[in-house]
Amino acid sequence: MKYLKGNQIREKFLSFFEQRGHKRIPSASLVPNDPTILLTIAGMVPFKPIFLGKVKTDLKRATSSQKCIRTNDIENVGHTPRHHTFFEMLGNFSFGDYFKKEAINWAWEFLTKELEIPEEMMWVSIYLDDDEAYEIWHNDVGLPDSKIKRMGEEDNFWKVGPTGPCGPCSEIYVDLGEHGDLEIWNLVFMQYNREDDGRLTPLPRKNIDTDMGLERIASVLQGVPSDFETDLLYPIIKETEVLSGHKYNKNEEKDLAFRIISDHIRAITFMISDGIYPGNEGRGYVLRRILRRAYRYGRFIGFSKPFLYKLIPTVIHVMKEGYPELIQKERQIIDITLTEEKRFQTTLDQGLAMFEEIIKNVKSNIISGYDAFKLYDTYGFPIDIMKDLAKERGLSIDEEGFKEE
Repeated sequence: MKYLKGNQIREKFLSFFEQRGHKRIPSASLVPNDPTILLTIAGMVPFKPIFLGKVKTDLKRATSSQKCIRTNDIENVGHTPRHHTFFEMLGNFSFGDYFKKEAINWAWEFLTKELEIPEEMMWVSIYLDDDEAYEIWHNDVGLPDSKIKRMGEEDNFWKVGPTGPCGPCSEIYVDLGEHGDLEIWNLVFMQYNREDDGRLTPLPRKNIDTDMGLERIASVLQGVPSDFETDLLYPIIKETEVLSGHKYNKNEEKDLAFRIISDHIRAITFMISDGIYPGNEGRGYVLRRILRRAYRYGRFIGFSKPFLYKLIPTVIHVMKEGYPELIQKERQIIDITLTEEKRFQTTLDQGLAMFEEIIKNVKSNIISGYDAFKLYDTYGFPIDIMKDLAKERGLSIDEEGFKEE
């Protein structure tokens, strides 16, 4: 297996597909040209109008490394080896051009020839009745039956929504021994349209949409147990060690803080770079939630004053090869981050004191929606921070009651 840095993997992937007739498309903004979503959450988002047939284009093949933001499971970030708010999605796309045969063979070629991952370390999943994909994996690639696992709709059938384009998918896994199996690449074969009555009808143009997480594949090639130890995130952890005076891998509570901060500061940097500023609604509130959560976790490793802004030069140093536009925006990103940190610093201590008073009167280990809303309304505590605080004390929050307030 070839050791490669994150920047090398990104470039190797894009070059590989460029050589096979794909147009290299720069990462789109985190602010999508799509009113149905707040943020760019996947590599296919910029191409959605093409997949849905809403725009005419001569583009047949594309490849990109797309920056993405997801916060639907933010509470898992730092607790697991792979969850992130910010991540990069490597992808190759076909718009009515090639289909399963090329997508599968190229994926296998890239993994085994370019990245030199031993074939015996990998296995694949396919949709339950996708015999076409089975034949390609078995006859073209040469995988034995034992390495091809058929799975149901929940695991191996992709859809854009209850109706619309959809299709089976094939996922590629790496066996990491004691660390289990890791999915590294999802190949989506968009070949059907689901009608309003639930029927599947063949699409006039069959499309390909593949997604491979850069951080995940970097962890495999660099031989580290989690994404946080890759060269994409670990330099941020090392700089946080310097600033805080604490060491990573010494205490699990502190390690959690290191991981959350290293993830969140990347999201903060890229969101501000793309013109998103802290606010009380929409994308601005997503950014505020992420920034304030990271700031609060700084308390676990000794920070009592603004510190996140000092990590931004490290993020930019790590990411500038793939995103050179960050360099010109560094001062602006630092200033906005510092301003927001100062704003929250003045209310954090008061809010924490109020939280301590609230939990003295908690019944049935549940913080009422009224009390949670009071924290939010008075001290600007995002619900994520309250959930973290409650979890640390073995409590939960009445989230439905909070929404009603």
